[in-house]
Amino acid sequence: MKKLLFQFDTDIHPSVFDTVVAYDGGADHVIGHGGLTPENVKALVEGAIFTRAPKDKKNTAIFIGGSNLAAGQALFAAVQKIFFAGFRVSVMLDSNGCNTTAAAAVAKLAANRSLAGKKAVILAGTGPVGQRAAVMLAKEGATVAITSRKLEQAINVCDAMKTRFGVDLTPLEASDNHARKLAITDANIVMATGSAGIELLQEEDWRDNPNIELIADANTTPPLGIGGTDMMDKGAERHGKLVWGAIGFGAFKLALQRACITKLFEDNKLVLDAEQIYQLAKDTA
Repeated sequence: MKKLLFQFDTDIHPSVFDTVVAYDGGADHVIGHGGLTPENVKALVEGAIFTRAPKDKKNTAIFIGGSNLAAGQALFAAVQKIFFAGFRVSVMLDSNGCNTTAAAAVAKLAANRSLAGKKAVILAGTGPVGQRAAVMLAKEGATVAITSRKLEQAINVCDAMKTRFGVDLTPLEASDNHARKLAITDANIVMATGSAGIELLQEEDWRDNPNIELIADANTTPPLGIGGTDMMDKGAERHGKLVWGAIGFGAFKLALQRACITKLFEDNKLVLDAEQIYQLAKDTA
């Protein structure tokens, strides 16, 4: 029986990246639907859950993506509300790579040393990857702050993560490099998750900081988020700090996303969100 993955995307056009990885993860067919919302997804979900016998439902799964994490979370919740009794299929949330990218980066940091009791700062952390990385770091016992150019935006994200995951995050306003340099003064872990091609720190902003132990930069488009690092860094030592670049942990991110797709077809009751995906990352990092 064919393994069918329905790609539910909140953007108009389903992500080509996610489609390719889905095939590499073992799906026989990937059927993409764009522009989905909680209001228009019901018929699609019903088509997925009513068409195969109970023993065969594990061969159908749903992947939820798109660039907007809030929209993805709403769609993720709406899909699950349609399930009932044995009429369900496995479902995964990874809007804009939020869970797999964050899990890959944090798992690599955690593989090097304990994160418990450390102070972490997520620069430009209000996007999908930054939000989920902050949660994962907090779950590891770190004290985590999220910076944004606008304090209100950071507050809203921290509140949302508190509601969803029960973690306490600190919002910080940091509108320029100098403010971000001050934000990382006491940090042991610095992670950059800003928009592509925007430098958030110059090398001199972090190079001589004796408190910083670990650095991760999720940006692959020059200039990188953290100057003086390289996107290929794979636990490289720079100025006494261990550095992971986006390509350095990117291979693991791809492997993790493929592994999640594979796992979706093992059972029809799996729900893969931040907690489950991060645990899988830790088990394989």
